[in-house]
Amino acid sequence: MPDFSGRLRASSGRVGILVSRYNELITSKLLEGALACCGEAHVPREYIDVVWTPGAFELPVAAAAAASTGAYSCLIALGAVIRGDTPHFEYVAGEAARGLGEVSIRHGLPIGFGVLTVDSMQQAADRAGGSAGNKGYEAAAAALRTADVLSQLRTHHAPD
Repeated sequence: MPDFSGRLRASSGRVGILVSRYNELITSKLLEGALACCGEAHVPREYIDVVWTPGAFELPVAAAAAASTGAYSCLIALGAVIRGDTPHFEYVAGEAARGLGEVSIRHGLPIGFGVLTVDSMQQAADRAGGSAGNKGYEAAAAALRTADVLSQLRTHHAPD
């Protein structure tokens, strides 16, 4: 019985990192974490494309465009949605998650979800390299490991 387990390693394709400029103080730290993970996985820097979007709401359409190229083995989506006094938080966070999930399924492409949904700037800082680690690193690791699993499945079940 085969056992497929993703490894943290470079795959054959490019890696796309989609980063929201909104709350860039936080998202730039998430990007640092994602790049550090890619470095540990031996992904050459020239195989990594960083795509900036205005906000988290725009991440899914950028992911769809990137996925449509067929050039990427995985994508990593990074953003920070911080709760305010209006329901805006729920709409942005929910649509970002839904849209990225749809793109991932439609294209069979792993997308590491590194979109923070927090109540305060302090919670965001804690998750962007602070006391709670770096969720950008974790999203990159999830995307790279899933890309490896998919590669193993496709190779194992390739038609003869």
